[in-house]
Amino acid sequence: MTKRPALDSTSEAKPLGFARHSARVVLGSFLTFAGISHLTIAREEFQAQVPHFVPLDPDLTVILSGVAEIGLGLSLLTLLKKRVHVGWVVALFFLAVFPGNLIQWQEGRDGFGLDTDGKRFVRLFFQPVLIALALWSTAAWRDRAQLRRQK
Repeated sequence: MTKRPALDSTSEAKPLGFARHSARVVLGSFLTFAGISHLTIAREEFQAQVPHFVPLDPDLTVILSGVAEIGLGLSLLTLLKKRVHVGWVVALFFLAVFPGNLIQWQEGRDGFGLDTDGKRFVRLFFQPVLIALALWSTAAWRDRAQLRRQK
């Protein structure tokens, strides 16, 4: 097995392949749609995921997280030159909202058809998948050396 050469300070990041590019577009579109639904059709459903320890009103939390998701989704779709940074920020966002999913499961809160403990528990395993998808689709892990060069 051959090792991939590390990027040095003069080399450019490799372009995204078709699969990564497609996954980035799908993830960006999904985040944008989810953000819009935070503000419109699913506002009450998202409130079920706001942990009790968040010091803001649940509705305000849903609105702010919706705006963040729209921004992150549009960033995934448009900021190709900053894709490494965007990938890390999206991954951190998915990590930051994980406690909401955990609280939904622990407290048995219904939302989005997650009306049993089993369904809510299975959902917990999708958050790491989203984190990995954000890092893979933007090649954020592969091209992380860019972060040091761009400082």
